[in-house]
Amino acid sequence: MVAWEKAYEKWTSYENLDPSLKRDLENIKNNQEALEDAFYKELTFGTGGMRGILGPGINRMNIYTIRKAVNGLVSYLKGNCVNIYDRGVVVSYDSRYMSQEFALETAKVLGAYGIKTYVFDSLHPTPLLSFAVRYLGTVAGVMITASHNPPEYNGFKVYNEDGGQITPDEANEIIASIQQTENELTVPHMEKAELEEKELLNWVGSEIDNAYLEQLKQISRLEPGELMAEKDLKIVFTPLHGTSHDLVKLGLEQLNFSQVNVVKEQAIPDPEFSTVESPNPEEHQAFTMAMKQGREIGADILIGTDPDADRLGVAVQDNAGGYTVLTGNQLGTLLLDYILSHSDKALLTNPRMLKTIVTTELGRAIADHYGAETIDTLTGFKYIGEKIRQFDASGETFVFGFEESYGYLISSFARDKDAVQAAMMACEMAYYWKKHGKTLLDALDVLYERHGYYLEGMSSLTLKGKEGSAKIAEIMANFRENPLSEIAGLKVEVTEDYLSGQRTFQAFNSKIEAIDLPKENVIKLKLEENSWVCLRPSGTEPKIKCYYGVCGKTKEESAIQLAALKESMSGIIK
Repeated sequence: MVAWEKAYEKWTSYENLDPSLKRDLENIKNNQEALEDAFYKELTFGTGGMRGILGPGINRMNIYTIRKAVNGLVSYLKGNCVNIYDRGVVVSYDSRYMSQEFALETAKVLGAYGIKTYVFDSLHPTPLLSFAVRYLGTVAGVMITASHNPPEYNGFKVYNEDGGQITPDEANEIIASIQQTENELTVPHMEKAELEEKELLNWVGSEIDNAYLEQLKQISRLEPGELMAEKDLKIVFTPLHGTSHDLVKLGLEQLNFSQVNVVKEQAIPDPEFSTVESPNPEEHQAFTMAMKQGREIGADILIGTDPDADRLGVAVQDNAGGYTVLTGNQLGTLLLDYILSHSDKALLTNPRMLKTIVTTELGRAIADHYGAETIDTLTGFKYIGEKIRQFDASGETFVFGFEESYGYLISSFARDKDAVQAAMMACEMAYYWKKHGKTLLDALDVLYERHGYYLEGMSSLTLKGKEGSAKIAEIMANFRENPLSEIAGLKVEVTEDYLSGQRTFQAFNSKIEAIDLPKENVIKLKLEENSWVCLRPSGTEPKIKCYYGVCGKTKEESAIQLAALKESMSGIIK
């Protein structure tokens, strides 16, 4: 009997197996491929948590894999945090299938160890969970979400006591603790009624919402008089069936944006995300209904958040009478320029802008223009959150953080990307530029003319299952063993291998220097003419991603060069 069959037999022979999971197993008992995929490995707990398809099995999201993860988290907290029983853990959840149930399961395991839990009494955004950790002073936070993954997914994200996503070192310790749990089916847990009776389960109401909204009001760059004035800006907002509806609406009301029109069909939380192909504001189709409503009312700006409200997409009116969706890089650089141009330099001590290694270099140019230093991090907002925590001790001033995948943070009262903050600032920025007779597209042209025509792109190859994982590993190994000397006619000048931690300068007799960042399976190639390519396996999806960046003298030149890079890499990665 092979390993997956033993794991399957353990589940089917367990007398107290959850009835719904037992039925699901019965339905696939004759499907060996489905059974093997559900049991051939344990669901991976990565650098921020775990995410997977719902269903029975050790490679699926269900109450038993949740319990095992929480059991490991408890062991980690006991060994690494102080006053864990008094401080407790806060838990939030989104609109997905089983999200509320998984939040309660988290509390059940924590309660069995005497650790109290604060659980939101309704679905809430991820950034509010980050804020709640800091506001309540808990030792950790848990967010039940799979972000913008398809409906069949859910996830379990862990936050440290600073309110940031756990760091790789913290994740490794938690993973080691999880692996010490031999049987996920028998993890100790306490029932809801007993938890409430012993005050180990505390339901969170509007107190944290109100405290967050008070902080949200402070991020505005408007003068007090203008802040209180009603603003001439027509907004269409879609929460894409997720968690952001109430907080975004209330936040905009605080700034006196009175012309906020919600896409009603997408305001309702829906685990099927039934009106979109994908609940991801990075995908233009997610704005289809918002664009229709925008044309009907002549909206100036469309804003959309993903289901757990940590990512924001924005579309603005264009000269053709339609709407253009800004890329994450474009919105990020617009926000950065607006924030720095409306900041009192006398109040900024050692200003720092944070971005990831696959985020546009236009951000660096803008930061330089205003005298702020740019610090690059690995891909993932957890690294940006970790840097902000270091700034608390170093005296450096965080001014803005962003990544190309539509994640932004304006103020560090939250320590993860925050679509609610970004929505407020995007609307304020659009209002500012409208007063000056410009759209955000016009404002973007101003940045290009000042700094250069930066253009970026990304392509990905989806490779599912066991064979897909092996293929991704093979592609990365090939890049290391057979390094490229040029791509699309551009010479490779620098190779950065973040797994080995080495930067090699081909133009200087292959000089090597260390990269001062954590190890990660990423390769970045810096090319001549300010172009670059970066290859990275996704940490949350069965994909290998390739990122590109160019900077030409004109938009047309940049577009041609970007297309050439994509075509060249697509022929290599297949």
